[in-house]
Amino acid sequence: MAKVHFTDEFKRDAVAQIVERGYSAAEVSKRLGVSQHSLYEWKKKFSGPKGLAEDTRDAEIRQLKRELARVTEERDILKKATAYFAKDAK
Repeated sequence: MAKVHFTDEFKRDAVAQIVERGYSAAEVSKRLGVSQHSLYEWKKKFSGPKGLAEDTRDAEIRQLKRELARVTEERDILKKATAYFAKDAK
């Protein structure tokens, strides 16, 4: 039998159903088709000292840093283009 790999997002959502929405582990296990043991392990991993809120915040920070790098690069390109065309206008 092949071992199924779940994404961290799927695992976090499963844990959120137990922790935040109040569903029982048995109910979530049956609905998602994963073992209760897996759910408890995921809960331990994602609800530990770091917690779900910090994971979400960390993901948002990474996304914002990527966006900042892209916008900074675009700005630098526009500065260079402005200088080039200003030089030709004289």
